[in-house]
Amino acid sequence: MTELYRNPFIKGFTTNPTLMRKAGVTDYEAFAKQVLAAIPDRPISFEVFSDDFREMERQALKIADWGPTVSVKIPITNTRGESCRALICRLARSGVKLNVTAVMTLEQVYEVLPALDGSAAGYVSIFAGRIADTGRDPVPVMRAAVEALAATPQIELIWASPREVLNVCQASEVGCHIITATSDILKKLCLLGKDLLEYSLETVKMFRDDAVTAGFSI
Repeated sequence: MTELYRNPFIKGFTTNPTLMRKAGVTDYEAFAKQVLAAIPDRPISFEVFSDDFREMERQALKIADWGPTVSVKIPITNTRGESCRALICRLARSGVKLNVTAVMTLEQVYEVLPALDGSAAGYVSIFAGRIADTGRDPVPVMRAAVEALAATPQIELIWASPREVLNVCQASEVGCHIITATSDILKKLCLLGKDLLEYSLETVKMFRDDAVTAGFSI
């Protein structure tokens, strides 16, 4: 995160318990505060991890108190499939900046927007990449979500879990406010608009060079 902080394309950061576990984080709060000290001037989202609404609220209020750039990620439901709408509504009205996460359907968008209406600012994260993983085109969902959010301009739409550079173009085309991007996708942004014949030739050369390096023979 601190390395990407130097990249002018990066306007903010988000993480979740799964990513933090994969990174070897063992002390959630200490890690978060370390990140906030290193990145003091860009929005950063940290997620609650309880499954109980009261505990989720306690965690959310504590996370929000870590700094003015912090948004609290609240999943659209708990693990029992129970809607977090009432909790989202209470937090929004208490001034907590929210990032409603793990959203995948328009019905979920329509459900949560009224709860966010009283908030000063916030985000709705639709996991477009996971929608695409199921064989469904996420573009119509994202386009409709952009239209739905027009009535609440303080709430921004996040294209979450992108899978390829094409998603960056799609997000821009539908008017999505933000797209998350892994380091792998960021490295591929230089390919935008690349001449395909040139790319074809580079690919042929790569195959040839690797065959020679490997010492293949038939």
